[in-house]
Amino acid sequence: MIETRAALVESARASIARGSKSFAAASKLFAPVVRERAWLLYAWCRACDDLVDGQDHGHDRTIVTDAQAQVDRVRALSDMALDGQATGEPAFDALGVVARETGLPRRFVHDVIDGFQLDADDWRPRSENDLYRYCYHVAGAVGCLMAVVMGVSPDDDATLDRACDLGLAFQLANIARDIDEDDRVARCYLPDEWLAEMDMPPGQHMKPPFRPRLAVLARRLATRAQLHEDSAAIGTKALSFRSAWAVLAAAGIYGDIARAVAARGERAWDHRVTTSKAAKLGWIARAAVQAARRQSLPDTPRDHRLWTRPR
Repeated sequence: MIETRAALVESARASIARGSKSFAAASKLFAPVVRERAWLLYAWCRACDDLVDGQDHGHDRTIVTDAQAQVDRVRALSDMALDGQATGEPAFDALGVVARETGLPRRFVHDVIDGFQLDADDWRPRSENDLYRYCYHVAGAVGCLMAVVMGVSPDDDATLDRACDLGLAFQLANIARDIDEDDRVARCYLPDEWLAEMDMPPGQHMKPPFRPRLAVLARRLATRAQLHEDSAAIGTKALSFRSAWAVLAAAGIYGDIARAVAARGERAWDHRVTTSKAAKLGWIARAAVQAARRQSLPDTPRDHRLWTRPR
C-alpha cells in the first residue's frame, strides 16, 4: 500500500513526538512546509537508528546480533527511496518524499548510513579525530541534510559546515549523557587515547573508582560541544527567521544536556539527564530574541582549529 504524503507526515510527527521531545518542541517553530519536511527526515533517521541499534524510538537499547543485515536493509531501502521507488516502509518513503521536494544530496544520506556501518562493525574511536569522524557520520551529516531541508544550497559549503557543527555538538552531548547506557550494551565512544590518558582500562570506565576521571572526560566532551554550538550559531544568518529560531532553540535545549552532564560531575550518570518543559519553553523564548538579532552577529570566519567535515 502506497501511503499519501499526509499519512507519511502524520507518521513522522508521531515518531518525533515519541523519539525526541527536544527536537519535537523545536520543530514546531519552523514554517509549516519546513516543519513537515524536518519530521519526514527525522522519521528516516530514527527508523535507521532503531533498526541498527535495536531500539524503539531511541529507547530500550538491546544488543543486535544481525547488525550488518540491518545496515544492508537500511542502505537498500534508502537507495530505493532516493530512486523514487515506493518501499512499503513509511520512514523510508518519507525520505523519498523529502528528497524529491528538496533535492537532498545522496552523498549526505550515504554518509549517515556509513555511520550505522561503523556501529555494525563494532568500531571504536582510537583518537579524538576518530571521535569527530563518527560524530560527523551519525549527526553532522544529518545537520547538512537539515540545512538543505531549510533551503540552503548543497553547494554552500560555508553554511553546511556550520550546520555540521550543530550536529557534532548534539552528538558530543549524546555521548557524554549516554556513557553508562552505551556501556551496558558493550559500546564506548570515548577515544582510547583519552582513556589511556586517564589511566582507565578498557571496559572499566564506569566502575566507581574511575568516576572522577570519567567526569573530566565528560566535561571535555561538553566543552567541545559548546565550541561547535557557538560556531553553528553564525550559520543561522543564512536561514529564514523561523528556521533560525528553531535551530537556535534546539541548540540551546540540547546544549543544556551537555552542560548538565558537566555540572553533575561524577554523578552525571545516576539518572538520565533531560531538559524540563519549562527549560524548553525558556529556550524557545530566548531563541526568538537570538534569531531576531542574528544578522548582527560578527562575520567571524569558522575557527580553523575545529574539526571540519570531509569534502
